[in-house]
Amino acid sequence: MIKKFSMAAMAVAMSATSSLAATNITWWHGMGGRNGEVINEVSQKFNASQTACALTPISKGTYEEALATGIAAFRSGEQPNILQVFDAGAATIINAKGATVAAEDLINNVGYKFDRNAFIEGVRYFYADSKGKFIGMPFNSSAPIMYVNPQAFEKAGVAVPKTWEEFEAVAPKLKEAGFIPMTASQLTWQFTENFFSRQNIQFANNNNGYDSVVDTKMNLTDKNLVMMFEKLKAWSDAGLYKFYGASWNDNQKPFEEGKVAMWIGSSGSFGGLQKTASMPFSADFLPYWSSIKGAGTNTFIGGAALFAMAGKPEAENKCTADFFQFLTSPEIQKFYHQATGYVAITKAAYELAKKEGYYEKKPVAEVGIKQLMLPSGEWSKGYRLGFYPQIRSIMEREYNKIFSGETTVQKAFETIEKEGNDLLTRFAKTAG
Repeated sequence: MIKKFSMAAMAVAMSATSSLAATNITWWHGMGGRNGEVINEVSQKFNASQTACALTPISKGTYEEALATGIAAFRSGEQPNILQVFDAGAATIINAKGATVAAEDLINNVGYKFDRNAFIEGVRYFYADSKGKFIGMPFNSSAPIMYVNPQAFEKAGVAVPKTWEEFEAVAPKLKEAGFIPMTASQLTWQFTENFFSRQNIQFANNNNGYDSVVDTKMNLTDKNLVMMFEKLKAWSDAGLYKFYGASWNDNQKPFEEGKVAMWIGSSGSFGGLQKTASMPFSADFLPYWSSIKGAGTNTFIGGAALFAMAGKPEAENKCTADFFQFLTSPEIQKFYHQATGYVAITKAAYELAKKEGYYEKKPVAEVGIKQLMLPSGEWSKGYRLGFYPQIRSIMEREYNKIFSGETTVQKAFETIEKEGNDLLTRFAKTAG
């Protein structure tokens, strides 16, 4: 795989430098494997579509490594034209004073007409500012959804739950049928950040951190969030939920092996699951608590966005805008959606895939998009919190303690809230 990827990257680089008249731009990203290969394919398609610009994608390791390398490069004046930044790092890059040019401004400034409403609801706000202006261009976007093992539900004689109340009713029967009723990956994204979104509950003050970094505090001792994790712990103790560990694959693998009835995962896992699952599978929306007033709103995206780095010549900025315009075209969005399993981020791309019958053949690929298109609420658009990768690490540490019995849910969230808010205070002092 490494050899194949490096050869593909070399092919892109060769095509990018084939025209001496072309303006060269670079794209640093944090993806490998098949996803890295598709980035190369998208770049090749862009280079082949015109002669004015030549794009070279360069992998910088993981998401975290790409962000750190990109920030360091900006400080030394050696930044790329485009930097891929993952969801938890959005506040870091957006609040780095002078580091980026807002994607919406970049596109409008070269004469394209940017339409925010062209993007589906759950995609539209996460990388935008508090007024809705796109700072980053959403790229590989996914939603937290519920994967289902139909054989388990058939054997247990129960229906797939839509709410957590329904899960509590059917889980014992799934267990009796010989299955682990549920597991979940990345509790930070699935059951914390998107818990607030799905239940339409405020995650942090200052408009979930969008309005200001000053005095921003998280709402992690919210009674409903504490209740959710107390339920998870009780379900775990009763054998209705299994926490295998903080690693993503720890919880995905038992589902692939047919041992689990429901896996809360990412819509972006669809492509891989088609190859690794040992049984047929389906998917449905992330459940919500019907007992919570206002619950059932859409979730927001995970994944990453592309940021146009500042300090580049006008000709290079024009090429970056050209690429963003190319990337969001219905045909390229449809290609990327189908090649990777990530959602199509625009309504036009979704409608194109639907018109061609893609979802009749692969209905699971539509679930994440439809969930992101559910009605939104005041607090379902996402968050903008600094030092968030470090805050996620605190969460994962405490979640491990909850399920190992080392701490109570209440104490765990008190600890996360205190340490997390201390980090937000530090971030406010360093931002800009």
